[in-house]
Amino acid sequence: MIALAVLAIELSPAHFLYTGPLLTAVPALAAVATGPKPTAAAVALTLAISAITATYNQAWGTPQVYTNFLALTLVSVASFITSSAVRAYRRRELDQVRRIAVSAQEVILRPVPERLGPVRTASLCLVAGSEAQVGGDLYEAVHTRYGVRMIVGDVRGKGLSAMRAVATALGAFRVVAHYEDDLVQVMNHCAAALRREVVVPGAYSEEVLLEGFTTALIAQVPDDEPVVQLVNRGHPPPLILHEGRTRPLLSASPLPPLGLEDLIPVPPERPESHPFVAGDRLLLYTDGVIEARNPDDTFFPLPQTMQSLSSLTPQDCLHQLHQALIRHTEGHLADDVAMILADRLDQGNGIPVI
Repeated sequence: MIALAVLAIELSPAHFLYTGPLLTAVPALAAVATGPKPTAAAVALTLAISAITATYNQAWGTPQVYTNFLALTLVSVASFITSSAVRAYRRRELDQVRRIAVSAQEVILRPVPERLGPVRTASLCLVAGSEAQVGGDLYEAVHTRYGVRMIVGDVRGKGLSAMRAVATALGAFRVVAHYEDDLVQVMNHCAAALRREVVVPGAYSEEVLLEGFTTALIAQVPDDEPVVQLVNRGHPPPLILHEGRTRPLLSASPLPPLGLEDLIPVPPERPESHPFVAGDRLLLYTDGVIEARNPDDTFFPLPQTMQSLSSLTPQDCLHQLHQALIRHTEGHLADDVAMILADRLDQGNGIPVI
């Protein structure tokens, strides 16, 4: 805008006004606000405008023209130095914040054990994008007296507020999962903990609710029954691989995410039970997996990919799923990814919990 204003003044009857200081400000402002390439473009633009106006006003050979060019040259050099320094500082600062964010996320989202009672498990968490913002995906798996209990969820949003909600939900699950026999009540405790954390007393509104909802899925694999029991609150359905074929475990009565109970009434619920026998494989995941797209806007084929990796161990399977996701999106994940994979072992291999 400044360069265009200078050009308009110099090509008008008001060209007697001295616009040199205004023009020299363009590279300096570009260096502060942008990177080296835009700064170079700003320098080229200002030099071109100076040449055009000097030719139009027949001012070549006057001290004013040479003074303008000298000032532009000095400011341009200083702008390049400043732009490079600022860019390097911002890169170092971003790298430091990213390291802190990843470390904090690793403390909260610890890898699940390779073996939990009647299942062999593995987990994976990927943060999308290059910004230093922690995501809102969560997962956990614990072996309790009721069997293996797993949770996968997705908090809306990113940053510290999302991580706070993740820590709140996982903290509630890790405690309640060991003493609450009703799987629905385990989910309700997580919902209550989130409401205490994200809802501000006296500021309760639809806007607050919509900004703080969380989708969650809790699965339970009993030690002595060939089933998996599910409580799903608005989360993508898990996939089960049985005899070489993959299918989703859809909810008979879909329920709203956590945090929307006052907007969408939640009817009395019971866990839904599905067969889960020895040799079966169960995959819990967040929507960042199934919504991952390639440049042709095609969604990632999770069921087919999972089916093609049926002969691998859980850890190797998730590693290959990770690689397949990266290839599909060409390295540009649009959303965070969290997954837990569980293989059902023989009932006799379960480790009882007292």
